[in-house]
Amino acid sequence: MQIQGKYDAKAFLGEQMTRAQGLRLRRLSEEAYQPAQYARDLSFGEAARRIQALEAEIELANSF
Repeated sequence: MQIQGKYDAKAFLGEQMTRAQGLRLRRLSEEAYQPAQYARDLSFGEAARRIQALEAEIELANSF
């Protein structure tokens, strides 16, 4: 999102998650046995945080 020719990161993070994020988050939440982590109405930023956390958790579990 741009405001007066400048990129506004805060506004972008507040927008709804993308379809790709939704699909990835759903798959990761199922893989980590945490279906409650997925919700349709998440913001872009919140979806990104949850994806990162689930990826880290799965990576840790796979390291054992």
